[in-house]
Amino acid sequence: MFITRDIGIDLGTASVLVYVKGKGIVINEPSVVAIETNTGKMIKVGRAAQAMLGRTPANIMAIRPLRDGVISQYDVTLKMIQYFIKKACGGFVFRPRVMICIPSGITEVEERAVIDAATAAGARQTHLIEEPVAAAIGAGIDIAAPSGNMVVDIGGGTTDIAVISLNDVVVSESIKVAGDKFDEAIIRYVRRKYNMLVGERTAEAIKCKIGAVYPHNEAQFMNVKGRSLETGLPGMITISSQEMLEALADPISSILDSICSVIERTPAELVGDILNNGIVMTGGGSLLWGFDRLISHITGIPTRVAENPIQCVAIGTGKSLDNIAVLPDGALNLSRRQHKY
Repeated sequence: MFITRDIGIDLGTASVLVYVKGKGIVINEPSVVAIETNTGKMIKVGRAAQAMLGRTPANIMAIRPLRDGVISQYDVTLKMIQYFIKKACGGFVFRPRVMICIPSGITEVEERAVIDAATAAGARQTHLIEEPVAAAIGAGIDIAAPSGNMVVDIGGGTTDIAVISLNDVVVSESIKVAGDKFDEAIIRYVRRKYNMLVGERTAEAIKCKIGAVYPHNEAQFMNVKGRSLETGLPGMITISSQEMLEALADPISSILDSICSVIERTPAELVGDILNNGIVMTGGGSLLWGFDRLISHITGIPTRVAENPIQCVAIGTGKSLDNIAVLPDGALNLSRRQHKY
């Protein structure tokens, strides 16, 4: 028996989450692909490919085909989307209708690249939704209400900030400062202070375990292995969460500046709504210790992290599938059209 499915895809720089209508999130894998350099053949995708980062021989390359929230390597992204669509649908299906979320600041050319890749990967119809809108829906915010709600979505490649009211984005800003930049900042800090080189995966582990942007009552510590730049030999250091405040200062300042910029450009009536409703944070970057407290301290607006922040965008994209049947062919961006969720 042939069946068709509607699929929502959170095509993130760090991870791909796939939502199948009627089932929920069925795939949550890193956005990493391992390919054979001589033939271009795809060897591994997702977690299996991520485990190969920095460990591959010369004839195999493990890469992340999306950078800063957009496609940087089209052919590899196409293969990755094709793999995940096939995995989500199983066998014997008609071509699915697909909803993909995108950063709010990407260009029409970048939008078209996403649509073309999804269509070439097997989608019957492809529609787009902006990440902060999907995040708001996934966080349980009633975006149809005549009230302002502010969402800060901190992913792997981009931070998307938006004020939403009456199913539309009133003010928004997207910056290419997010989880990847946090990792790079940690690598630079360890190199500068300890004269030691650590890799991306180690930096990410530091961020996840002791990453902080607001002081702990009691500092957290972590032993970190790397290569000494003085001797070239392996070494170990102990890093504290207090040091993360300094290490992450630059990227965090950029995000705070953008949040303040969006608030400054928001109409006064909606600012009053935001004061009442508060700011909602989503995405993996929102899990940095004390980030919500820091935003509250800087803006004076109550800030909270959404329940299940990592999956909010995927859940919101999945919920928006309820409207996919009424979208006209070729509709690029769902969040630019008036629909009731």
